[in-house]
Amino acid sequence: MLRIIGKRGIHHFHRLNSASFTTVSASSIEKGQNRVIDASLTLIRERARLKGELVRLLGGAKAATSLLGVPLGHNSSFLQGPAFAPPRIREAIWCGSTNSATEEGKDLKDPRVLTDVGDVPVQEIRDCGVDDDRLMNVISESVKLVMEEEPLRPLVLGGDHSISYPVVRSVSEKLGGPVDILHLDAHPDIYDCFEGNKYSHASSFARIMEGGYVRRLLQVGIRSINQEGREQGKRFGVEQYEMRTFSRDRPMLENLKLGEGVKGVYISIDVDCLDPAFAPGVSHIEPGGLSFRDVLNILHNLQADVVGADVVEFNPQRDTVDGMTAMVAAKLVRELAAKISK
Repeated sequence: MLRIIGKRGIHHFHRLNSASFTTVSASSIEKGQNRVIDASLTLIRERARLKGELVRLLGGAKAATSLLGVPLGHNSSFLQGPAFAPPRIREAIWCGSTNSATEEGKDLKDPRVLTDVGDVPVQEIRDCGVDDDRLMNVISESVKLVMEEEPLRPLVLGGDHSISYPVVRSVSEKLGGPVDILHLDAHPDIYDCFEGNKYSHASSFARIMEGGYVRRLLQVGIRSINQEGREQGKRFGVEQYEMRTFSRDRPMLENLKLGEGVKGVYISIDVDCLDPAFAPGVSHIEPGGLSFRDVLNILHNLQADVVGADVVEFNPQRDTVDGMTAMVAAKLVRELAAKISK
């Protein structure tokens, strides 16, 4: 099997001299790609089935969080390190430096609170020459496979923020209608097509809003936004709360009630919503952000039926302070799992 290695593997694949494939038809390549995709989805399906059966046998859970890793970094406009985040987050969750209880008293060792179905093998799929249109579909299908095993709900580990588009799309399609989104980030990620890439991590929420998957989008922690970001926000009716007015907005943001009249609430947390004093291991360092307790207050006080979530843009390659940001990302995952499970 041909294996292309590197962050631009798919592009090299397409640029290779066609003479190298004189004996390999396009249909043969497509069949090989389909086999890899089918195998990837089968693994996610069977893992989700196993975890769903376990939770149902234990009983008593209306919703249970299941981790799904999407180690994708090639749609980042700056650094590709978020592709390495899912295993580092898992390691931090279970490293033993703290106990398994969340702040609200739920035990992560209880499968009715947290299970794990593994990762979408992004690099292996891309190494076969699969383009981003098909890759996004694979991510969406993987999320749906988790949701098919009630009461499992997806908590997705990124990866760069481009993954939120296929995840939100699948959640909305599976539930049969739009959701509300609480999006914590230093950036609005709503460029129409950043640097010519419609799947850029800086354009994910433009794709989400265009698709009609959301009724309300609240963006909190914003402190790096230009004219296009504000115009796009107005175009889509986004509620943008910038850090320069956070002291004024805090009472409202710490007492949110979302999701009434829609299929639920999706939470997307870009780790760079936090001030770099709390989370230096990110690709885009933006001073003046939220404190970790600010974020927890927003999450803990949120009144909502949380149907899915993601934690994205942790970059282990910049996490130079004894794994500090990995622990921060892990704590976000822990508290989100508690919020989703019931």
